[in-house]
Amino acid sequence: MSGDALGQDPDELRKRIDSTRAHPARVYDVFLGGKDNYPVDRAAAAAALAANPRGYLDVRHNRDFLRRAVSTLAQEEGIRQFLDIGTGLPTQENVHQIAQRIIPDSRVVYVDNDPVVLAHARALLTSGPEGLTDYIDADLKQPARILEVAAKTLDFERPVALELVAILHFVEDAEAYPIVRELVDALPSGSRLVLSHLTEDLNPESIRAVQRTYTERGFTFVLRSRAEVERFFTESGLELDEPGVVPAHHWRPDGAAPPPESADPGYLDTLDDIEKVRYRDINDVTDADINVYAATGVKR
Repeated sequence: MSGDALGQDPDELRKRIDSTRAHPARVYDVFLGGKDNYPVDRAAAAAALAANPRGYLDVRHNRDFLRRAVSTLAQEEGIRQFLDIGTGLPTQENVHQIAQRIIPDSRVVYVDNDPVVLAHARALLTSGPEGLTDYIDADLKQPARILEVAAKTLDFERPVALELVAILHFVEDAEAYPIVRELVDALPSGSRLVLSHLTEDLNPESIRAVQRTYTERGFTFVLRSRAEVERFFTESGLELDEPGVVPAHHWRPDGAAPPPESADPGYLDTLDDIEKVRYRDINDVTDADINVYAATGVKR
């Protein structure tokens, strides 16, 4: 456990929490059915859902891509070290749970800069007895600091899976590409980049409506094309894995996504649209629903 992450005074931590502005990690938590969010986050999620009523499928399939990617890298490639930047709030099937189920001594470092995530970080550190987990309180825009602290848990002489899942669309080009290059440069041969990113290539009308709801709330929100997503790999010296950059639900599908929670129909009738999302089955997805590209690549 990093002292800089979990040794902070609770009162100081509370002062850092701004419950008057929506935060991407907390809005994401709303769509995943979490409870660690504020009315402003739920309002942002509800506005996005109103703009694109099937938009919850982007979030849920993005999360399922992460599950499949971690499982594939652990099971097929023997990757046992993961650096997950832009972690978000603890939810079901966190990276260490997926990886350590396959390789019990896997090591996972989580990184996020939302104090609400930090307040719940201990839930992310419940490693199995053979593995290790850690949490770093840092921003993606601090790659040197992330790498320095992560090296206390991860061995950068052995392959590492760097996860940048649904985070780079919050960063402008001038910073995004150099950040990824700096992070990848520090990784040894055999390492992987796991990346997902929102795009307007697929269903532009629906995602542009969502983009407006976020930018109106002060978020940077950059939709990138397939070629621009590929640049994160090619400009960092990475070779794309099959099947390349594809809509998230087409990246190595392994059958049905995990079923949703069950709920009594009478109870469901009492919920608003955003509260019902956690109970919806995402296996009825079509290409017209998804606005997320997903890919992994290897450093030779």
